[in-house]
Amino acid sequence: MSLIVAARFTTFPAAEDAAQRLFSSGFVEEDVTLFFVNPTGQHARYPIGGDTGTDAGAARAPKGAGKGVTIGAVVGAAVGVGLFTLFSAPMLVSAIAAGGGAYIGSLVGAMSHTRKGGSSGRTASAEVETRDSGVLLAVHVSPGGQYDAGRILRDAGGKSIERATGRWQQGRWADFDPTRPPDTIPELNEKHA
Repeated sequence: MSLIVAARFTTFPAAEDAAQRLFSSGFVEEDVTLFFVNPTGQHARYPIGGDTGTDAGAARAPKGAGKGVTIGAVVGAAVGVGLFTLFSAPMLVSAIAAGGGAYIGSLVGAMSHTRKGGSSGRTASAEVETRDSGVLLAVHVSPGGQYDAGRILRDAGGKSIERATGRWQQGRWADFDPTRPPDTIPELNEKHA
């Protein structure tokens, strides 16, 4: 695993300026890369998009569907019995009314329990992500050079200066995970005079 120091910039020109400062300080091009990190939820980790397999707001939908089926079946059966009694309709009408009521009840119940973040107020772990979007400039460093690289990035306007271990291959951070919160370096992220 390689030691990597990175910082977020708001624009590519600002990140490119920081890269030039790194090169002027002795870092080589094959140890510096920059790329854009998309906003939370837009990393396309799944074939249809998004970062998580489930929506936090849909977590309670199965419970609502279960309640809805029960209530809908009871209401549907009552309607069916009423139709059977009032109009001498066949018993099949009662069964169809109960089934239709159960179906409609399951839809209403599931939708009534589907809310943003769930009605319990809990959120999915991916929604707690703390990595901001922007241009990330990453530098492959030796343990002794990590603070030098971090100071250059900070002085060039870099934010959220972080340290990571990962695979550095062919001049880039090969196993970068945008959904993993950064491990920031506190002493490099404090305001400096």
